[in-house]
Amino acid sequence: MKITFIKPNIGRMEHSLYVDEGRMEPLQLGVLAGLTPSDVECALYDDRMEDIPFDEPTDLAAITVEIYTARRSYEIAAEYRSRGVPVILGGFHPTLVPEECSLHADSIFIGDAETGWAEVVADLRRGPSHLKARYQAPPGVGQAGGVLPRRDLFKGKGYLPITLMQFSRGCRFPCDFCAISRFFDRRHFVRPNREVLEEIARQDRKLIFFVDDNFLSNHEAAKSFLRELIPLRIRWVSQASIDMTHDLELMELLEESGCLGNVIGFESLSPGNLKLMKKAPNLVKQDLSAWDYYQRQVDVLREYHQQTWAAFTLGHDHDTLESIRELYQFAESNKFCFAAFNILMPYPNTPYYARLEAEGRLLWDGQWWLHPEYRFNHAAFVPKNMSPDELTEACWECRYRWNRPSTIFKRMWDFRTHLSSFYRLGVYLGYNPIYGKEAYKKQGMRFGLSRDGIKPHPSYQGSGASTSAARTSLIASSCLSRNVK
Repeated sequence: MKITFIKPNIGRMEHSLYVDEGRMEPLQLGVLAGLTPSDVECALYDDRMEDIPFDEPTDLAAITVEIYTARRSYEIAAEYRSRGVPVILGGFHPTLVPEECSLHADSIFIGDAETGWAEVVADLRRGPSHLKARYQAPPGVGQAGGVLPRRDLFKGKGYLPITLMQFSRGCRFPCDFCAISRFFDRRHFVRPNREVLEEIARQDRKLIFFVDDNFLSNHEAAKSFLRELIPLRIRWVSQASIDMTHDLELMELLEESGCLGNVIGFESLSPGNLKLMKKAPNLVKQDLSAWDYYQRQVDVLREYHQQTWAAFTLGHDHDTLESIRELYQFAESNKFCFAAFNILMPYPNTPYYARLEAEGRLLWDGQWWLHPEYRFNHAAFVPKNMSPDELTEACWECRYRWNRPSTIFKRMWDFRTHLSSFYRLGVYLGYNPIYGKEAYKKQGMRFGLSRDGIKPHPSYQGSGASTSAARTSLIASSCLSRNVK
């Protein structure tokens, strides 16, 4: 028996196919393969850099789906189903919009797959007709029994030289635009320290990316882990909230354990925006402007040599074109290692999406991720204080200015962060050009390869497949990372 795991691409540029040069290992698929019994053959194909051999024999196509890859995922699913191969979809998107995904697959998996993948494999052994239309497991359970990902499946695919793994999942904060908060229902789950330490010891790199949604959501759990991480002498990065700076013991442990920096969601300089989005760790609690409040936190990060990747979302109700320019000035003045200037996106099944829908402000029929005319990093809603086109242009202007070679060179001159060691300088100079190039390439991309609308594939007969809803197939991302795109 054979299972083929698929990591879909986003789509295509206007005049050529898109190859993701900043691609990282699809950890979630490696975990699922690790959970698959050894007598089942596993294959992995990454649509971001290689052709998918649709005619290669397989018993199940398991596709991990994010909202930005939904159109392409459905195209891939249709190719397999037209050949009589059952398809299972899993990950964030099927969990948030299961009815939509069910139209394009034989089976979907809702939640994290560790405690349910064995059932999928057992059903498949009995024949495709025994696959259920829907599998479901609670999110955040962690890698069952310390099972190690099948990292051998990543070899030869040109991934960035950084190992992905997880210490925790979820986040306790209720940000209204965040799909993470909705998926995990504001809960945070931590793996046992010994499991993560063993996984680190079993891989051969010294640079780790913990793809946690908020590595420091639980400060005391993080401290316990960091103390055990110090003797391993690795270097690592992750994603975390700005409230880390209020705990100086935690900051010391971050530096001592080899942390180079974190992706931090600053989102906005407007207190009104932060309150509206319920960004609890960022709310100004003193008689300060958001700029001055953030500046104090950034100074703490610099004191501990943290190379920050600042994430901003543009288009909140209190944003104006002038406030977006001010936000850019804040980022440039602080010489952040990286910065993401992202248009605020209405992710389905989030409170923010529901509010825009009720106000009649959604564009692209409310399903921008499927609309054939939507383009990557374009506004998908009507902002309060500017037009959608003005928001799109303002976001692009920030990205363009930030990634110019002259700006990268100017930001380099910070002796507390990028110039504090040769290694940090190497990270800065090595990765900034890659991410800058990717920002240019992705701007205005089409989703999927087809220029037509996406339609459910008609029911098929073949390979013993039943026409009932019970015949299906699956894949669910068991490790969920935010698209560090």
